Amino acid sequence: MSIREIVTLPHAALRKKARKVADFGKPLQQLVDDMIETMRAAPGVGLAAPQLDVHQRVIVVEFGDEEDPEVLPTLYVVVNPEIKRPSREILLGQEGCLSIPGLVGDVERSASVVVRGQNRRGHPIKIKAEGWLARIFLHEIDHLNGVLFVDKAEKIYKLEELEDGSEVATPV
Repeated sequence: MSIREIVTLPHAALRKKARKVADFGKPLQQLVDDMIETMRAAPGVGLAAPQLDVHQRVIVVEFGDEEDPEVLPTLYVVVNPEIKRPSREILLGQEGCLSIPGLVGDVERSASVVVRGQNRRGHPIKIKAEGWLARIFLHEIDHLNGVLFVDKAEKIYKLEELEDGSEVATPV
């Protein structure tokens, strides 16, 4: 495993549509391992292969319980993910992105979704996600289609670090 470079705007890889994965061999397994390590080192809660300049439909997500921070996070690896049954209920939430450092934005997303795809070995999987977990999946799957949160944001903010180490978001 190794930590890879996360590309940032305006890198062209972030605007390309990723290709469907057909080969679940050793190169894909290495990519998944590297994505997990890179996401954790960043640190982040999700990462899509295009953020590493790899144009394959692969995402990793690691997120815990919103209500109980003591619950260990669950790691999801989804190859060829598709959004099924997005809820009609829409929630506004603030998002950031490892590929767009220093900015966050208010983005509307479905409150819940079903994600279908394959695990890292090619077996079919289905994940029901609500709240922030649904938001993370939607954000990462957007990356596979060359869409960034800034494309959907109602308002964008610049993050600035204060002297005490905390951050404040000011409108751009």
